[in-house]
Amino acid sequence: MQQTKFRYYDAVAFKRANPPRSAVHTEFLRTGRIDRSIAWSPSEKRYLSYQEVAERTGRKLERAGDITHERINGFHRSIRFPKLVFHRTLAGTPHLGYCHITVANSRFAEFENVQWAFYMANFLAEIGDEDQFFAGISRKPGRMYFAVAIAPTEEEGRLTIDRTVRGNGVIFRTDDPKLAMKNVLMLGARDEALRKVIQTL
Repeated sequence: MQQTKFRYYDAVAFKRANPPRSAVHTEFLRTGRIDRSIAWSPSEKRYLSYQEVAERTGRKLERAGDITHERINGFHRSIRFPKLVFHRTLAGTPHLGYCHITVANSRFAEFENVQWAFYMANFLAEIGDEDQFFAGISRKPGRMYFAVAIAPTEEEGRLTIDRTVRGNGVIFRTDDPKLAMKNVLMLGARDEALRKVIQTL
């Protein structure tokens, strides 16, 4: 199957270069004159390189990641997560990407100490297997939030999904930002009273 090659252009610059003009017949009826200065051919679109698209996507993702981290840490003084915001865009589709927000250790269910990472993405997908991080990326626009159990790898500074946790390493995955925040806060809450408060959100 042949992969679609995307072309991107600067829509904001194109709109600024081509402001909407009043209709010729309306102008004629109003003034009795025909405006001959109207250019019938629109200005040429400036197409963006994949690098430019990836940079723009990255800036948006990191801005959203910063806001998300502030909201989580602003909930209660006893819940604090380190800020580790960085992004990645997908090869071949640089308008799609994901942002790492934080990492922490939690105890839940039968697992005594699980290290996990929290992410957000500007698309919907399943968490993939060992070969690819995402599977079944949706063509519909959307946003998803997810946390996965992580473990260090042989390669310095690299992490991998710890699939011994829940069989696939996924702690949660949702497209609901409120539910995502609630899940992260539950993972960060240290006492039962605070967990009860979070559950009522």
